Amino acid sequence: MSHWDISECNLGSMTATKPTTEDRRQRKARQTRDALATAACDLILERGTAATTVEAIAERADVTRRTFSRHFAGKEDAALDFVRRDGDRINALLLARPADEPPLLAYRRAVRDWLADHQDPAWHVRPRMRRLLALADTEPDLFAAYQRIRVDAQEESIRIVADRLGTDDARDVRPAALVDAAAGVLIAALRLWARGDDPDAGAADLAALVERAYDALTSEAAAATPDSTTEE
Repeated sequence: MSHWDISECNLGSMTATKPTTEDRRQRKARQTRDALATAACDLILERGTAATTVEAIAERADVTRRTFSRHFAGKEDAALDFVRRDGDRINALLLARPADEPPLLAYRRAVRDWLADHQDPAWHVRPRMRRLLALADTEPDLFAAYQRIRVDAQEESIRIVADRLGTDDARDVRPAALVDAAAGVLIAALRLWARGDDPDAGAADLAALVERAYDALTSEAAAATPDSTTEE
């Protein structure tokens, strides 16, 4: 099994070291959020979404119901907090790409760097999270939460791409079209990977699948350009 793998939904123990400037209150808030996300993930995988209550999540995290509500809108949002984190990481990597790099290539390389990070591995590739992604395909409330979080991340990606292109995404369709295409490739690869039969499939397998998916997109896009086809 890959050295990236973990055996539980423990977001707290795998969180990157916080900057020394972060004050005690911020650290405490992050630790509480981590504990709630870990509890939500564990309980939903153990019991299913319907049988998991917010009260049970708060109890396992050793906080009050009110504290839970300060951090999350619902149990599904808590369990899928890793999706939000990885979305933030991809956007940070996208923002750091060279300014002259075409947006679609920049997004692809941001995803590649995210999946290749051995120091702080992508949450999506960890076994329990893979199970949660597969569960989201079958549980409507979990899927709806996943979609909301994904859309939020893509909206930020669109703003980043619009800045790279020097345009207004409210008037120019290119940023949204590019991001929706690039993110759609990643989502398709993630869903196929999460549904796979190999329990030991890890980050390398996902990275290879993502690369094949991007190759397919660029190949089909090139073939679909007007000057590459013959009108009948």
